[in-house]
Amino acid sequence: MANNSNLGAAKAAKNDEFYTQYADIQKEINAYLEYNPDTFRDKTVLLPCDDPEWSNFTRFFAQNFERLGLKRLISTSFAVESKKYKDYEPTLFETESPLFDADKTRIKGKIFELTRDTNGSGRIDLDDLEWHYLEGDGDFRSPEVCALRDQADTIVTNPPFSLFREFLAWIVEAGKQLLIIGNMNAITYKEVFPLIKENRLWLGATGFVSDMVFGVPKNTEVDPKDKAKAARLGYVGDFTRLGNSCWFTNIDHGRRHEPLKLMTMADNLKFSRHKDIREKGYPKYDNYDAIDVSHVDAIPSDYNGVMGVPITFLGKYCPEQFEIVEFRKGDDGKDLIYSNLNGGGYNPALLQNSRSSTSIPGIIKNAEGRINGSITYARITIRKRLKN
Repeated sequence: MANNSNLGAAKAAKNDEFYTQYADIQKEINAYLEYNPDTFRDKTVLLPCDDPEWSNFTRFFAQNFERLGLKRLISTSFAVESKKYKDYEPTLFETESPLFDADKTRIKGKIFELTRDTNGSGRIDLDDLEWHYLEGDGDFRSPEVCALRDQADTIVTNPPFSLFREFLAWIVEAGKQLLIIGNMNAITYKEVFPLIKENRLWLGATGFVSDMVFGVPKNTEVDPKDKAKAARLGYVGDFTRLGNSCWFTNIDHGRRHEPLKLMTMADNLKFSRHKDIREKGYPKYDNYDAIDVSHVDAIPSDYNGVMGVPITFLGKYCPEQFEIVEFRKGDDGKDLIYSNLNGGGYNPALLQNSRSSTSIPGIIKNAEGRINGSITYARITIRKRLKN
């Protein structure tokens, strides 16, 4: 699994200033258009938690306003004085406007709207954005921005990582379409997983993006390794690479309907590229009637029972192929657990014959009846959808 140190540090320090790159936005949006060219047609798109003067979200949707067929684009910003990082200089776009107010620009949020060709160029694009100051600081929870949310059809943004739970709930309670960036581990949140299980939320088209690069404010402390990785991808300066970032959405895209190509259990036991599958097979959990599958590409195509798989499975999840049963918990309410065989190996055929680990030679239980060396795993349990 990708390193999560940056995201964890960001949450602890409330460093929520991560700026999404244009190429990542374009790649994600294009995948929805490939599946349905009318995904955004006649829609009002709201971009909250933004900095409209230079945001790549605003730039992309404004420049592609006509191609997407948008009805209205709304982008709002959070006031400088309400942010952790207050190093800010207004752009010429703002200072040269008759609306500019040096005091308001630090304590008020701003709203940018795009609906029409204002400059007579014959097309609607970035140059047609109109703006004014908000009454408040632009916090997404304010009545002012909530009213804009209620007017929107689709909400797209990179929200503050530390407020992901609250931000997602803010969208879901209004019943809106969404496309937002978050930490992959948000899958495990009690507020998030039920939505995924019920197919009300899923991962975006580009899934787990191991090389997703974000801009950061000047003088932000960045892990040298992540900074170097960003530089190798062509981003030199105030950038970092966040390996655990991914898109969350409830907008349909074709890649979530592509079934995994899988081998049978017998073929996996013989030919899997994973040594642990070839040697240890598919152990059963001690506290749940399911087998553990340690690698997504080793899911057996012919097994009809419940299987525990890594959370990275959701990047390949096809709802027509599998159904999600539960996250992590066994029958006893505890994490899924199975015996560590200490490399001893065993006959995989036993898996089909008995759930009891006592049928496997060489296992020693401790005084509490738990097998010595047992290991807990964060797993999603799934089962194959059987054809009617």
